[in-house]
Amino acid sequence: MLTGKYSALGTPGSMVCVMSDSLERLYKAVVAAKAADPAISRTARLLRSGRPKMAKKLAEEAVEVVIDTMHGDREAVVRESADLLYNLIVLWVSAGVRPEEVWTEMRRRERLFGIAEKLPKEPFEAVPAPRRKVVALEARRSQKRRS
Repeated sequence: MLTGKYSALGTPGSMVCVMSDSLERLYKAVVAAKAADPAISRTARLLRSGRPKMAKKLAEEAVEVVIDTMHGDREAVVRESADLLYNLIVLWVSAGVRPEEVWTEMRRRERLFGIAEKLPKEPFEAVPAPRRKVVALEARRSQKRRS
């Protein structure tokens, strides 16, 4: 059985727990790389390159995952997904986002919509029905009589 601490979404030994532990370890390593020598550390170089460069790298990895998925290359999807998660964590560090904040948001969404649902773009409220055009009744009756 896998061991690990409780995660935001999982229980000890669950894959979610293992995944969040892995991402938290990666997060800590990226935070530590902020102080590393950019001549030696690729992560330190990327962190110093600025958010536009980091965002571009994240987008490139996402596109590679999509392309490999469309081509049915499962092994490449796995490799590129690991790169995607790495670049996401680098962007989180740059933006000051901690993994716990993301896990908290995921828990909130799960309570509202279920674990496999994406948050709707519009606020979750009852949407009023569109209003119908108001027509004076007398005008309609007189038009019918003339026919």
